[in-house]
Amino acid sequence: MVSCTIKDWTGTDTGEASLDLRVANEQNAPHIVHRALRRQLVNSRQGTASAKTRSEVSGGGRKPWRQKGTGRARAGSSRSPLWRGGGVIFGPKPRDFEVKMNRKERRLALRTALQSRVQDLIVVEDFNDQLPRPKTRDLVSALTRWGIGLEDKVLLITAEKQENTYLSARNIGNLKLILATNLNVYDLLAADRIVITAPALEKIQEVYSDS
Repeated sequence: MVSCTIKDWTGTDTGEASLDLRVANEQNAPHIVHRALRRQLVNSRQGTASAKTRSEVSGGGRKPWRQKGTGRARAGSSRSPLWRGGGVIFGPKPRDFEVKMNRKERRLALRTALQSRVQDLIVVEDFNDQLPRPKTRDLVSALTRWGIGLEDKVLLITAEKQENTYLSARNIGNLKLILATNLNVYDLLAADRIVITAPALEKIQEVYSDS
């Protein structure tokens, strides 16, 4: 169990919250988190790259010149891979890059990745009522009060989609907003600081618990 200080909108400490998740042991943690990260990155590939072989390139039906007597090399088609405008040898074709991983392992990797970032984790009270209208400047000021630098890559996690928070956050280039139910290993590891609302922390422990 890990204890985290809860901050309010002004940056004042108002209480404590606990993060209690079952994680991988020290020996296996790097391996399982790496597998989950690789799976996420590889599975995001579309796999739609495609190049035409000599049989798929249009044209080339006529033999360019006769077989013998010209002094030139033999050629049977102008769509040979050796020719400009010809086909591609061993070019890419559409394929599925999917890497599979057991659900229990994926969830264990996710919990391990989250708890490994506890030193960079900031828990705040739900602040949607502090944004009666979308205001990027107000959210940037709040991030500063929470001790986050202007150049830090920030991952903001909320329990549910809140329109004013979303509209205020979307213009901040180094901030990414996700829901507690959409956690993923890449975002947890890529961020410099992680800001999570208290309701989102409760939801994470509810959704990703080991029960």
